[in-house]
Amino acid sequence: MTDDNDKKNKDDISLYENLAARTAELLEEGKRTLDEAMKKASDEFTAAGKFSREQAEKFAAYIRRDLSLLGTQADKTRESLKKAVDPQRVAAGAQSVFARILASTAETLSDWADKTEKQVEYKTGEVTSLGTLTCKACGNAIHMSGTGHIPPCPKCRKTVFRKSY
Repeated sequence: MTDDNDKKNKDDISLYENLAARTAELLEEGKRTLDEAMKKASDEFTAAGKFSREQAEKFAAYIRRDLSLLGTQADKTRESLKKAVDPQRVAAGAQSVFARILASTAETLSDWADKTEKQVEYKTGEVTSLGTLTCKACGNAIHMSGTGHIPPCPKCRKTVFRKSY
């Protein structure tokens, strides 16, 4: 009896797969709904003597059940994917990353600017060589024609300058 059950199980599997494959072919042609394609495939197999009308209906029900379950799973998967790759969510994430990069870059550039500014900052009483000193308070320029001590700004009397050449 085990051999008969094995053969019946294999036949059932084969019938299911054949009916499902033919239904899929008919659907791919694009001229039929699922029910129309399933009926046509069942009619073809029944007419060819591959299985009875009762078997066709039984396997068609199995296939509809499985497609329904797949459809439900596909809908859930589709919804999960939509949520995961929602353009607004992706855009917000990208903006967040970009904002962090820009903030970090801004901090770094600000640090570099401060360090660079300190390197070109000169004060009254220091000795400097030839070049132009610009008062940081009023923007007045003092042109040093040679090496000498830096005087206070002749315009506002402040004592911090920026050097350029």
